[in-house]
Amino acid sequence: MEATSKSNGGILDGIRILDLSRVMSGPFCTSMLADLGAQVIKIEMPGYGDEGRSFGPFEQDESTYFMLLNRNKKSMTVNMKTDEGRDLIKALIPKCDVLVENFRPGVMARLGLDEPAVRKLNPTMVYTSISGFGQDSPLKNWPAFDLVIQAMSGIMSLTGPKGGPPTAVGESVADVCTGMFAAFGTVAALFDRERTGQGRHVDVAMLDSLMSMQLTGLARQLYFDDTPKPVGNRHPVTYPVDSFATKTGDIVMVCFADKLVGELGKLIGHPDLASDPRFATNALRNENETALYDLIAEWTQSVTQDEAVDLLVGAGIPAAPVWSLKQLAESDHTAARNMILQGHHRKLGTVPLVPQPVKFSGDQPTPQFTTPQLGEHTEEILKAIAQLSDEDIAALRAKNAI
Repeated sequence: MEATSKSNGGILDGIRILDLSRVMSGPFCTSMLADLGAQVIKIEMPGYGDEGRSFGPFEQDESTYFMLLNRNKKSMTVNMKTDEGRDLIKALIPKCDVLVENFRPGVMARLGLDEPAVRKLNPTMVYTSISGFGQDSPLKNWPAFDLVIQAMSGIMSLTGPKGGPPTAVGESVADVCTGMFAAFGTVAALFDRERTGQGRHVDVAMLDSLMSMQLTGLARQLYFDDTPKPVGNRHPVTYPVDSFATKTGDIVMVCFADKLVGELGKLIGHPDLASDPRFATNALRNENETALYDLIAEWTQSVTQDEAVDLLVGAGIPAAPVWSLKQLAESDHTAARNMILQGHHRKLGTVPLVPQPVKFSGDQPTPQFTTPQLGEHTEEILKAIAQLSDEDIAALRAKNAI
């Protein structure tokens, strides 16, 4: 296959990805790969593009949500409802290493771009399909959104206050974790291709992804037929692992062992806490949770957030302040880890972007983050990769194919 993107020194330098995905799960996957140096060609519908461009919040009519999800990609508009548009995608397939799509199962087959069809055009291509329920599920035709998957995964049934209603996690966790698993599967398939010379179909379901992450709940359900219920901020098995109010804000503590309960007792003015017959074992602490919570809360409410955390950590008890996103974004940790970087947008100028979080040893290039406007790179890609002339491009525009 011909050389791909210009060398940038990234770990995935030389890998070209044809990104047919939209909204969140697929774009999150390809953004992680773009951060590592892959060249990502984002295919969007002419006129309105990825639906994510219409999701707020907005800065000068530009979706900041879209910018975070589509950093470092090249935007190309193609109308895949036209024969010419589909032919253009087919012309790009042999020049790419990976295709990522997150349409409902069956859509790509109707377009003539399903995995068997693509395999004939590029036998070594890694073909990554992201969907709500997978390619072979009896539910494969159901529409899938993050809230739908959270509801069916069980995670809503165990999230929220004790005795409260099912509660969604406060972020699109199903979309995000599926995007991570899709990136993992894509890179694994690329590694396998290096050894075997064969491409693979990577099939990632949102419901499977969210299910696989619930290890504590699954351990209870599968081994003991104990269906988890919501318990608020406390750990469902170990106590005291919970959140507490202080004079100046909330904290969490993770007091997971008998020895730590003894240290906690010294701090809160109850040096006999670990030997108290109500609290001597984890089972007893769970039985007497309310009494133990009240003892701890009496102490935490007498100190500030910083004082509580410093004293707990000093005693060897894992603890932390409960931060807002603003506090996290402005923290020394975020600055030291370079988790907010400056990118460029043609209309907005300098914009903040959050990169994939994995750090690698050795020399790595400083990412040059950009976010694409709709169709910004269409002609560039058609000329450099599809090898089309100005006349060819004009003919495609006349037929509403791009």
